Amino acid sequence: MRAARLIRMVLLLQSRPSMTAAELARELEVSERTVARDVLSLSEAGVPVYADRGRAGGYRLIGGYRTRLTGLGRSEAEALFLSGVPAALRDMGLADAASAARLKVSAALLPELRDAADGAAQRFHLDAPAWYREPATPDLLPAVADAVWDDRRVTARYRRKDTEVERELEPYGLVLKAGVWYLAARAGADVRVYRIDRFTSVTPLGERFARSPDFDLPAFWAERAAQFARSLLRDEVVVRLTPAGARQLRHVTDRAAAEEAVERAGGPDGQGRITVTLPVESLDVAFGQLLGLGPEAEVLAPAALRERFAEAAARMYGLYREAER
Repeated sequence: MRAARLIRMVLLLQSRPSMTAAELARELEVSERTVARDVLSLSEAGVPVYADRGRAGGYRLIGGYRTRLTGLGRSEAEALFLSGVPAALRDMGLADAASAARLKVSAALLPELRDAADGAAQRFHLDAPAWYREPATPDLLPAVADAVWDDRRVTARYRRKDTEVERELEPYGLVLKAGVWYLAARAGADVRVYRIDRFTSVTPLGERFARSPDFDLPAFWAERAAQFARSLLRDEVVVRLTPAGARQLRHVTDRAAAEEAVERAGGPDGQGRITVTLPVESLDVAFGQLLGLGPEAEVLAPAALRERFAEAAARMYGLYREAER
């Protein structure tokens, strides 16, 4: 641990003109006294670390010193490709590996390019979780991530409705979707999707598995996500839409379903309206969604939903009439 910290200190100093003891302590997550001891150890080992005294002082490398310890380890190289998702790295226990990788890349760059990483970080940031929810990191995520990186079979216990099942899995890949972690894993002949927060135990097995060369995680997830979205649309409603309503429909309900429904609709009637058959999750969900279109949408069927809209319109009319008195 201390050797890794000393190497990291050298890389930090190599990537910047100078650093104060407080800055080094913050980066290395140690005390300033530990920084002073580490600097002394580096000096004794022949690393030319120079201390500038005074309020604006700090530590720097002298004589154009450059370490050759910039080669990336496997875990560092893999983590580097995820460095744009800092929360995901932290959740999977890879923050330290990514930090070391970034330092090594920075140390290997020409001096005039060393601010490139900071420049990119100040211009682009990915915030994966959805609004209005506090993402919770599943306790077993680091163990699952280790198995994914190592291509190692695991035995996992998984909550499914009111029961708990045990499966032997080949963990192929992790997906972070709107703050929720999912595992794509082969169970028998099929690759399935599991929510990480429903695992109650994960036990690595001794043997590794051979990944299928044909498996493509982004393509797999895109197909499963589309299947899942379609599976939620179990009901249908018939709606007459004004031109404005047809344009706005995709913003209040499932985008793909709305666009397909508008595309399949016939030509406009004498009032310029089109009639669409729209797949929806449920009539209750459709009520809340289509209510947002106001007079731009008229529900024609089913009759129960049309009656519900008529009742809501009457209540709203009464509310505004009462307010005028």
